[in-house]
Amino acid sequence: QVTLVESGGGLVQAGGSLRLSCVASGGTTFSMSWFRQAPGKEREFVAGISWIDNTDYADSVKGRFTISRDGAENTAQLQMNSLKPEDTAAYYCAARQYAGIGYSANLYEHWGQGTQVTVSS
Repeated sequence: QVTLVESGGGLVQAGGSLRLSCVASGGTTFSMSWFRQAPGKEREFVAGISWIDNTDYADSVKGRFTISRDGAENTAQLQMNSLKPEDTAAYYCAARQYAGIGYSANLYEHWGQGTQVTVSS
């Protein structure tokens, strides 16, 4: 059973940066993504990285967020720059046993517990 553990969330002022990390254990993950969910809203795709390190981003974060992974250590990171108040949400790491990036939450078998990101104006 794959277990994902996120870290790195917190409170930051608008324009600031945060780096989220996700450590996977218990098995191999082929593609990994970050999703986020704000109160009263659906969980949405933020960024994903495929088995061969192709990446993709939601339009709302392109140019500001960067996803990366260390295959040897089975970890994924999300570098978030130029943060905005609308980025405030719980951020979740997700992984699946397929090579490509999945853009819907229901395509992922494994989830972390989430880490809160709060951006103040």
